[in-house]
Amino acid sequence: MTEITREAMDYDVVIVGAGPSGLSAAIRLKQIDPALEVVVLEKGSEVGAHILSGAVLDPVGLATLFPDWKDKGAPVTTEVKEDNFYMLSASGKVRIPNWPMPKLMSNHGNYIVSMGNVCRWLAEQAEELGVEIFPGMAASQIVWDTDEDGSPRVAGVVAGEFGREPDGSIGANYEPGMELRGKYVFFGEGVRGSLSKEVIAKFDLSAGKEPQKFGLGMKEIWEIDPAKHREGTVSHTMGWPLGKNAGGGSFIYHAENNQVFIGLVTHLNYENPHVFPYMEFQRLKHHPMIADLLEGGKRVAYGARAISEGGYQSLPKLSFPGGVLLGCSAGMVNVPRIKGNHNAMLSGIAAAEAAAGAIAAERAGDELTAYETAIHEGPVGKDLKPVRNVKPLWAKLGLMGSLAFGGLDMWTNSLFGFSFFGTLKHGKSDAEATGPADKFEPIDYPKPDGVLSFDRLTNVAFAATNHEESQPCHLKLAQADVPISVNLPKFDEPAQRYCPAGVYEVVEKDGKPEFVINFQNCVHCKTCDIKDPSQNITWTTPQGADGPNYPNM
Repeated sequence: MTEITREAMDYDVVIVGAGPSGLSAAIRLKQIDPALEVVVLEKGSEVGAHILSGAVLDPVGLATLFPDWKDKGAPVTTEVKEDNFYMLSASGKVRIPNWPMPKLMSNHGNYIVSMGNVCRWLAEQAEELGVEIFPGMAASQIVWDTDEDGSPRVAGVVAGEFGREPDGSIGANYEPGMELRGKYVFFGEGVRGSLSKEVIAKFDLSAGKEPQKFGLGMKEIWEIDPAKHREGTVSHTMGWPLGKNAGGGSFIYHAENNQVFIGLVTHLNYENPHVFPYMEFQRLKHHPMIADLLEGGKRVAYGARAISEGGYQSLPKLSFPGGVLLGCSAGMVNVPRIKGNHNAMLSGIAAAEAAAGAIAAERAGDELTAYETAIHEGPVGKDLKPVRNVKPLWAKLGLMGSLAFGGLDMWTNSLFGFSFFGTLKHGKSDAEATGPADKFEPIDYPKPDGVLSFDRLTNVAFAATNHEESQPCHLKLAQADVPISVNLPKFDEPAQRYCPAGVYEVVEKDGKPEFVINFQNCVHCKTCDIKDPSQNITWTTPQGADGPNYPNM
């Protein structure tokens, strides 16, 4: 076996991921002490290339970093003017009034944004402060070290490795990458990050916690008829098309420049393996309310990614020897508010303050317990704890039950600081929730019309995703035979349907079924790592700069 020698660079703090949490952490570190050496590693071709979010932004995190963010020209300009909630049937709609909803559900003072563009702006602010940002540098391995007592700690990451052959061997143009070592390492990879997953397992950070829950969010950007555009309008829907097949709902945000952000979130705890989330999204656009809005317009972008939905009771332990988990790497989305970016930013700020204090005290490589305390006792915990039962109530009682009892629970938490339900459990993981195919009827989905609805491969082209085909497949099977020997007969191999990019296929070869992985199509949503009922697929980082190239998601 060839021994790999790598150069090493030392920093005070190494940050994996140039999302809202990682960039906020970098900025806050330099605000506290300009002498701190901070590096941010981003696997996308540029900052923002892999960022996808709805998004309606609560600017609390942004204002904490930059009280003068408006004067500084942040791309946060479309204030929410109108907030609508609808219950859809196949051909009709019922408006749900706003007045019964707790104050936390209001979008007053929030903004419709492209988080990709917000992150690009944050990166500019970080670089002005002296932060080093390396796009196209995928962090593919953790650098481990040991404490004096021999226990493991995170010492850094390996980033920028290129040129392995498809079988994993070293190719002629191999570049070993570098070790970037830090006194502390922050993991801000987003949902189900590969290194975050490794750290959680290594230190058993989820011990005593509820399993993390997830949704799959798919989004398109449409340019629509200016006569139909209502800048600042936010609409959310529930009910059709998912119905009883799965939890979830849609969003329709009227952004600037006659653009509409439209998407569907499907909760991944659905039982019926015949559910096809992508086709549910395409079907949604044929509802009369949405079809009328989109008529005469054109789709200009598409993307998808998983969303952490477990909430407060699913947060793993956030600190470990040598580092912390930020934002969606831990799961800080407020499910009923459909927001997580503000908490991601606040988590980065809290981590920066804890690390800066530790470094000033000449500490390194230990646990930043102050960060853990700041999250649970600070604004993030105060945002997540009152809504902690909404997701489990939805899973146990369905949509209507969750509206009634979830609303009651949010009101009592908001007004009196307590819940009649205590803290409910989630129970099964989303993978374990999948039922046998023979217990459910297959679902007949309409064929996309090419006007409002599109097949997956056509839409994936609008994600501008690309992977160098000569590299190893980044979607790893623990056992190569499981998709055909187990998942196909028992679950009708749901990877064919839950993937929003058409990565997985079952094809016939020599009269026998064969499992095919088209990893070039991958948009890095991580759904396969989450929903595979056999937990046989592990998503890992491909070489740097590969993946989607989102313009303004």
